[in-house]
Amino acid sequence: MAETLSHKVVIVGGGTAGLAVAAHLKKIDESLDIAVLEPKDVHYYQPGWTLVGAGEMKPKATWRPMKDVVPEGVTWIQDAVAEFDPENKSLKTAAHKTVTYEYLVVAAGIEIAWDAVPGLQDALQGNIGVVSIYDYDYAPLVWEAVKNFSGGTAIFTQPKPPFKCPGAAQKIMYLSDDAWRKRNVRGKSKILFFSAAPGIFPVKRYARTLNEVLKRKAVETHFQHHLVAIDPEKKEATFEHVSTGDRQTHAFDFLHVTPPMRPPAFLKESPLADEAGWMNVDKHTLRHVKYPNVYGLGDCTNTPNSKTAAAARSQTYVVVSNLITDMGGGEGLAAYDGYASCPLTTGYGKLVLAEFDYNLLPKETFPIDQSKERRSMYWFKKYFLPWYYWNVLLKGGDTPMWPLG
Repeated sequence: MAETLSHKVVIVGGGTAGLAVAAHLKKIDESLDIAVLEPKDVHYYQPGWTLVGAGEMKPKATWRPMKDVVPEGVTWIQDAVAEFDPENKSLKTAAHKTVTYEYLVVAAGIEIAWDAVPGLQDALQGNIGVVSIYDYDYAPLVWEAVKNFSGGTAIFTQPKPPFKCPGAAQKIMYLSDDAWRKRNVRGKSKILFFSAAPGIFPVKRYARTLNEVLKRKAVETHFQHHLVAIDPEKKEATFEHVSTGDRQTHAFDFLHVTPPMRPPAFLKESPLADEAGWMNVDKHTLRHVKYPNVYGLGDCTNTPNSKTAAAARSQTYVVVSNLITDMGGGEGLAAYDGYASCPLTTGYGKLVLAEFDYNLLPKETFPIDQSKERRSMYWFKKYFLPWYYWNVLLKGGDTPMWPLG
């Protein structure tokens, strides 16, 4: 007979969003019966992988054992979701357990579609200069490839949305450019940036600065183009125009890929998903549009914000507030405004701290012009934010929200 588990609040996902919600709920009510469903035994600080790829952070600084970061008093169910049954307030796990709940929070993250680009998986394994910071094991290889690059054509890609940490595709490009200039190989190199987006950044205030950075670094941009194939043997990458479908192929000596991404399969096939497969929530209250005892946050939802750790942090306050209000018999009215943050490293010791909302209007934290490249913000990202992540965010600390990413 299959085992049945029951908890008042079940949180699906042990990533940034799931653990932050669990920690905050426990801070408010220590007696609250909470379980986190997460199959992985390691938790990653993914914003650090850009710095790993640039040689600025050690890989071991970006992870902790899951048992050490699940909040005290929260039950960790080390298992994966197989099927949601919201009508019966339950779910089934991969290990054939049934988990029932009064309230469900889905923070399932986003799935990297390494298989969506023909040739990509083989290229990443082939030691031919094809790299990506979007994986713990791959990120250190980016720095090795950057160090070993001796000139030629370097291509950086950005896919169609949605994908997590949208600024990362250009951040690693700017840092690589700096590294190559320091080694005097940039003069015999060409950098190409292929992005599915119509421009370098959707917020004009920051785009002005970034366009100047592109000019200063002599980056050749190809907007509205996304990677559709790699030929590892010929070391060629093929790109397609997002509107016309026209294709062009370029030889490369170095290729950094920001891979396409998709909703987790167990969510996409569930009654909680919209037609595209994302968690179907009200973009302000983060409550499911059909099931009022179900909430969603983080990268798995269909909210039209930039998918960053800072967005998940901002959403945490809304979900926790509305959930606690619901438990008390009221109707939670806390509203998420689409806040997201992209700390855009434009070189070693340089960073533009972009913060904005659903309307792509700046929503800045500090009393300075954050659209300017600043050394202080670079140190903020490199040193303060990792400490804050491990010691405050994941522990439900009451420190004001900081712009993680």
